[in-house]
Amino acid sequence: MGVLATIGYALAALGPAIAIGMIGSQNQSATARQPEMAGALRTNMILAIAFAEALGLLGFVAGFVFK
Repeated sequence: MGVLATIGYALAALGPAIAIGMIGSQNQSATARQPEMAGALRTNMILAIAFAEALGLLGFVAGFVFK
C-alpha cells in the first residue's frame, strides 16, 4: 500500500510541477514583451504558483487520507 501512495503522490505532484514551469515560462515571455509591467506580472506569477503548489499539497494530503 505504501508503494501505491508514493506513486499517487508522484502523479499528483506532476501536474503542479508542469503548471509551475509553464507559469514561469509565460511570465518570462510577457516580461520580455512589456518590461514596464514586470512588477504586476511578478505578483500575478507568484499568486498563480501558490495556487498550483496548493494542488500538489492537496495530492500529498490525499495520499495520507486514503491510505
